[in-house]
Amino acid sequence: MCIIFSNKKKFLDLRPKIYKMVEQVFISLPPMRRGYHLVTRHIVEQLPRLPEKGLLNIFLRHTSAALAINENADPTVRQDFETVMDALVPDGTVQYEHNLEGEDDMPAHIKSAMFGVSLSIPIANGKLALGTWQGIYLCEFRNGTNNRNLIATIVY
Repeated sequence: MCIIFSNKKKFLDLRPKIYKMVEQVFISLPPMRRGYHLVTRHIVEQLPRLPEKGLLNIFLRHTSAALAINENADPTVRQDFETVMDALVPDGTVQYEHNLEGEDDMPAHIKSAMFGVSLSIPIANGKLALGTWQGIYLCEFRNGTNNRNLIATIVY
């Protein structure tokens, strides 16, 4: 409860106060070769202490890569992703008009749109509430890249 002054009138505000805590961290991932890379540890190491419960949103600031959550145990899962996605959206197809940045660029944009650039992960007991076999992937669709930049937003 608080007193609010509005247009020089004083009145009592009985609305409940809702306190929202939001924190943002900029995360940089090192350059990675084309493929599907587990980056859970890279991300967690750059996060501040997480709240007991909340939500983490991770946003990738690029249009030729993506984020995904999938199996973190068997590396053949990542190889199979690459095999299937390269068959669905091959490099160098003459139908692509956007080709100034190389034959892998337009396919990278398409794959990025298919996977997405944002993840929301619940936080429970002060940790990311990923399943036993789940990890965060950086899906790198370009042949040569620089660092990839993320924004992590923590909602308490």
